[in-house]
Amino acid sequence: MPILNADLHCHSVVSDGTLEPEVLAARAAANGVELWALTDHDEIGGQHRAAEAARAHGMRYLTGTEISVTFADETVHIVGLGFDADDPQMRRGLEDTRGGRGERAREIAAGLAKVGIQDAYEGALKYVGNPELVSRTHFARYLVEIGACKDTSEVFRRFLTEGKPGYVPHRWASLKHAIQWITDAGGIAVIAHPARYKFTANEEFALFTEFKAHGGRAVEVVTGSHSAAEAVRYADTAREFGLAASRGSDFHSPDESHTDLGKLPHLPAELVPVWELLADRIR
Repeated sequence: MPILNADLHCHSVVSDGTLEPEVLAARAAANGVELWALTDHDEIGGQHRAAEAARAHGMRYLTGTEISVTFADETVHIVGLGFDADDPQMRRGLEDTRGGRGERAREIAAGLAKVGIQDAYEGALKYVGNPELVSRTHFARYLVEIGACKDTSEVFRRFLTEGKPGYVPHRWASLKHAIQWITDAGGIAVIAHPARYKFTANEEFALFTEFKAHGGRAVEVVTGSHSAAEAVRYADTAREFGLAASRGSDFHSPDESHTDLGKLPHLPAELVPVWELLADRIR
């Protein structure tokens, strides 16, 4: 099969990206992307806009989302691809998952206020395209704006990770439910950027084992936060568990993302690309 420039992981203003779906589509097409998916966090409200924009730029399109899941007391992200964006069960599940973000955001702001950073909730909202999806990234952008840190990476290190003043854990969907929503809507579930999770070897094995047992079928091997060595490692994991491989930049913003849309290395040739399993869902 010819090499395909697929980018199946990115975010718009519908969640915590900074660009509209139409602008993302134009950027992806300009960078040579041939198959694209918009995967906003716990949200599918931008899917019809993204699909229409992809077609206008001559790209093929897969529906997408990135669902927040709690596993072994860690937040894990599960990308869904190729599902019916109008599926009522998925829409209800994502709505429930989004429901806890507002209260969590207020708790983050309260923690920041205790170390002298006032009005962080109101500041974060200035960066939110969808108020239901206010997140740590929006707080990070506000703290950079007021000069508390030089960039968003520093904000996370100093204020928003475990043990820091603005850290507030949140219980998301279960792994089982997230995979069920995706598969029942006709899509495929993918473990996103597995190298980012701080799991022991046993915990990671448990994640992949349970993921596959519940019907998960793919893992991101090449993604914006993976090094070349990590891509090799998770190519081996894909083979070990009999999973297809996905590829996505995890692009959020021209100013914040290390990897632009469509600029990733290609998948290793011996792996099964996830889009081969979704040929009938590509539009």
